[in-house]
Amino acid sequence: MSGFPARRMRRLRRTGGLRSMVRETHLRPEDLILPLFADATTDTPVDVPSMPGVRRHPVSGLPSVAEAAVDDGVRAVILFGVPEAKDERGSRADAGDGVVQRAVRSLKEEFPELTVITDVCLCEYTSHGQCGIWEDGDVDNDATLERLASTAVSHAEAGADVVAPSDMMDGRVAAVRRALDDAGREETAILSYAAKYASSFYGPFRDAADSAPDVGHRRGYQMDPANAREALREVRLDVEEGADVVMVKPAMPYLDVLSSVRREFDLPTAAYHVSGEYAMIRAAGEKGWLDDAEAMHEAVLSIKRAGADLVVTYAARELARRARSG
Repeated sequence: MSGFPARRMRRLRRTGGLRSMVRETHLRPEDLILPLFADATTDTPVDVPSMPGVRRHPVSGLPSVAEAAVDDGVRAVILFGVPEAKDERGSRADAGDGVVQRAVRSLKEEFPELTVITDVCLCEYTSHGQCGIWEDGDVDNDATLERLASTAVSHAEAGADVVAPSDMMDGRVAAVRRALDDAGREETAILSYAAKYASSFYGPFRDAADSAPDVGHRRGYQMDPANAREALREVRLDVEEGADVVMVKPAMPYLDVLSSVRREFDLPTAAYHVSGEYAMIRAAGEKGWLDDAEAMHEAVLSIKRAGADLVVTYAARELARRARSG
């Protein structure tokens, strides 16, 4: 054995207590945020074919879904809405009796301790599918800010704990913060989609939320996938405008960006494990090409390891169960 290295790396890798004692990254139930789709067009759950295991739910059915999630250990949800009608200005986005507003009230009444986050964007409510007011072949940034701010206030007044502007308009965090404060909602937090890329991984979500654009595209306001330094500028602006939490979306194709954001800023950092990331793992599992439960855990663990404090993921329930079971 002369010359054998004294440092044996395998010593700490044995299964059992020692391996877990030296584990550097932990995925806990409180790290996970479950997306929920509130659908005003149905009285029964609707499967999303491109997202196995994910459904759109009528408002009346959301409390039972939330109850099951809470039982699994999930402590936060983020709500998306499918309205009963759409128009060019997304009028139902800030309606007091809108689908998200009703969903928030229902969930907070049943589960006051559940953290309810709402997505603030117009794409689910506009007939053209763009994230803002569409004028002369483009989104009118400043006109959109007023609509977003009004939507955020309506969510807060319904009882949302956190509003999450995801539109990527310039100045939207400042506009939302100002509107919330003016409405006496100073305690409502803002989770900003601070670095949101124009990604091909959003396809299944657009099926679920019926939000694919019918005109134009979103590359004029969502970030170029080639840019990383720009993400830090985007995040810095949102921090200066009053964001309480910043988010990188998507997660896995942008782990380098996530890591840089975490190092650069001291705010809580979230990442969105988006629909396409979720769907491709599920699809490979259905084909028998991999163990999708193990792959899902490994994927979300990589997001945590890269620096995310919080992860939005459609697999939140199963990951929370796994974490609780050890």
